[in-house]
Amino acid sequence: MQHAEWICIVDFGSQYTQLIARRVRELGVYCEIHPFHLALDAMRAHPPVGVILSGGPNSVYEQGAPQIDREVFEIGIPLLGICYGLQLIALHHDGAVDPAARREYGKAELRFDDQSELFKGVSQETVVWMSHGDSLTRLPERFEVIAHTENAPICAIGNQEKKMFGVQFHPEVVHSTEGRTILSNFVYGICGAKGGWNPRSFIAQAIEEIRATVGTDRVICALSGGVDSAVAAVLLHEAIGDQLQCIHIDNGVMRKKESAQVVEAFRDVFHIPLKFVDATDLFLDRLAGVTDPEQKRKIIGVTFIEVFEKEAAEFSDAAYLAQGTLYPDVIESVSFKGPSATIKSHHNVGGLPEHMNFKLIEPFRELFKDEVRNVGRELGIPNHLIDRHPFPGPGLAIRVLGEIDRERLELLREVDEVFLDEIRKAGEYDNIWQAFAVLLPVRSVGVMGDARTYDYTAALRAVTSVDGMTADWARIPYNVLERISNRIINEVRGINRVVYDISSKPPSTIEWE
Repeated sequence: MQHAEWICIVDFGSQYTQLIARRVRELGVYCEIHPFHLALDAMRAHPPVGVILSGGPNSVYEQGAPQIDREVFEIGIPLLGICYGLQLIALHHDGAVDPAARREYGKAELRFDDQSELFKGVSQETVVWMSHGDSLTRLPERFEVIAHTENAPICAIGNQEKKMFGVQFHPEVVHSTEGRTILSNFVYGICGAKGGWNPRSFIAQAIEEIRATVGTDRVICALSGGVDSAVAAVLLHEAIGDQLQCIHIDNGVMRKKESAQVVEAFRDVFHIPLKFVDATDLFLDRLAGVTDPEQKRKIIGVTFIEVFEKEAAEFSDAAYLAQGTLYPDVIESVSFKGPSATIKSHHNVGGLPEHMNFKLIEPFRELFKDEVRNVGRELGIPNHLIDRHPFPGPGLAIRVLGEIDRERLELLREVDEVFLDEIRKAGEYDNIWQAFAVLLPVRSVGVMGDARTYDYTAALRAVTSVDGMTADWARIPYNVLERISNRIINEVRGINRVVYDISSKPPSTIEWE
């Protein structure tokens, strides 16, 4: 999907690069992230209205540090360099960058040296977030210092004639109190963007493109019931009606009554053609006796593909397969970063094989998760479906630690149901990124009435996060946790102990397996 107006964000490996993109889009301006070694090609193919150079972990003088073609500074497009991006501006314009006398991490007070369009409407002494070990020690040619902090005499620079600016701080993070205003000044005031990127405009353009692409062919969609596949199904149905055929597979490791709710919502409420496949026995038979989490994932992934292929073959006139690929997946696939350690296989079951001979439709490959939710709201999907917490493709299989069987799955379903019910009643659900229960392969002694018990332990996990990349444990009030624990122990026969996980990511992961 090509957009007439866009901002090019050049990625140099910063942990905040995706956050820059999200902030620009929140301002109503479309943007894309491109790795430093491919960005110039993207700009030549379709010139943007502005360029933002991201931060990065390297020093610009390091051997092998990511660089940018000098042409980027000469094509006459407004440019903003953030942190490492600022230092690249200096490197290419005869400035000097040296390790700072004192590294600067955290909040700092920004003071202005010049009236610059970049800081229009920003308070005289505003708080910004610093995260750098190198600093500018010599001003680049034909640039002026437009702001400083106590520790960074050259904290922001500008060349008004070339519409080129650089800042040492990170305006994209919430700790920079007026960062949104600074980014708005750049994309609207300096780049001259018109805006108009919003869910409604996306839906109109997506529907037009889906219809033009699909024509009269049929499209198959694997409907898990999660947010991405749910919104994709409704969007596709809006575009092509009953040319869409959804398939929902119950893999036996769904939450309580989840498959029934998916069928009811999409078949009875949205009137979308849906085939329901109960493959519980097949999945659980193959998972029997398996304890290794990676093995569980692989079994579920392979079995899902096998079942889906069999069911899809019944619709011989289908030419397209719809997938809920999101923009972070696309960014990751073209990232310049080198190979990294496998922490665990991706939570979502996907990677349908190429030999299925379907052409792919991925309507959300340009969107972040929060944008998909906004599209869903615009399409009229109820909030209880849109605002659901993320749920992993392997489902409860990676939340029953150790061996899986029907008894343990039923125990976990009941515990999970109580947990989610109580945090909804307490008004905490929407404050939490993800909440779920884990059944531990641990039994402990308890007392109920006058009788001794020897039952399972349930662990509760709830985290707050922006995108799942990092997460902190949710501070659920003690009285709510007390109610949850009492209900689980009283109502779920087989559980006599409840614990609450207070570890953050990193070093822990959100899911236990």
